[in-house]
Amino acid sequence: MTTFDTAAVCEFAQPRDMRVGGGALEKIGEVVAALGVSRPLVVTDVFLVSTGLAERVTKLLGAAGLTPALFSGTVPDPTTESLVDGLRAVRDGGCDAVIGLGGGSPMDTAKALALLAVQGGTMRDYKAPRRNTGPALPIVAVPTTAGSGSEATQFTIITDSASDEKMLCPGRSFLPVAAIVDYELTLSMPPRLTADTGIDALTHAVEAYVSRKANPLSDSLCLAAIATIGRHLRHAVADGFNREARAAMMLAATQAGIAFSNSSVALIHGMSRPIGAHFHVAHGLSNAMLFPAVAAYSADAATTRYADCARAFGVASGTDSDEQAATALVDAISALCTDLEVPTPAAYGIDEADWNRLIPTMAEQALASGSPANNPRVPSAREIETLYARIYR
Repeated sequence: MTTFDTAAVCEFAQPRDMRVGGGALEKIGEVVAALGVSRPLVVTDVFLVSTGLAERVTKLLGAAGLTPALFSGTVPDPTTESLVDGLRAVRDGGCDAVIGLGGGSPMDTAKALALLAVQGGTMRDYKAPRRNTGPALPIVAVPTTAGSGSEATQFTIITDSASDEKMLCPGRSFLPVAAIVDYELTLSMPPRLTADTGIDALTHAVEAYVSRKANPLSDSLCLAAIATIGRHLRHAVADGFNREARAAMMLAATQAGIAFSNSSVALIHGMSRPIGAHFHVAHGLSNAMLFPAVAAYSADAATTRYADCARAFGVASGTDSDEQAATALVDAISALCTDLEVPTPAAYGIDEADWNRLIPTMAEQALASGSPANNPRVPSAREIETLYARIYR
């Protein structure tokens, strides 16, 4: 249960204009025009161009009197190299805003372009522990998956093309000024993507709640998101056109995004980013691979907090002790990953020799990100290496 430190000051930030619900996309022209810009760049990927969604967005913007440009060169887990053409598109189009349309990768790309277009330099200049609060182009986020929460966060994640380091770049420079959160854009998501992004959202909510940087405002959003995901994720995976489940998951993903943006993620995310960078595993899936083992490792250090999560998730009651509830949560996370067929790194096809060879490097990169320091139980490099070894099979 949330406790209150009467001497603490909570810093909290979220997009100043959010349109949430079915059909919200129709408001995008109104929202962007209200920012006082005229030439937004829609940052998306080739898939959303092929579906016609990118064209739909540009037409809505045009109908509002704007002159949009389109960049569809976003890649999964964006790299510093992939930003080059995007930055050229911003400059060639004289663009004065960016719109991230898609999953976490287009939104992360849009955030990076917004800052680089104004401040210059390279993304390595802006990686953690630096907090970026300087100027950037206005960012509007339009998620098409229910998971990353990037539409409401102060972070972008970009992989260094030279070193394969997945760099966490934090600060309010990356916070969208507006977000369009329309669950109808997720109706066509396939089951695997629905599962991975849904577990990603659950990871955000649980880690933000147990984080050493948790605060009462983020706590309330975490517990609401955990409860919603517990009731609806399996239904969304089983039937992608279950509108109630889709709407619930979209809302929960945004709530979890706001929460961790103002609290912080922890060890799972610190360990997840190197897996994505070195083995090209989607972020939500690498989180899911780690979730059961890291929860089991951490629960004893924040028993009451994990117990709160268990009760919200619906796997423990008020009559259970905190120890029983925390154990129930760890078991429930493991069962969820089994039910949703989350593969181990071995089952995913990652070579064991490559995995073992990179474990020390991944552990170093995980610690360097800063996220493990927010974990209830702060690990050593050796403990992180042990966790990587444990999850392989």
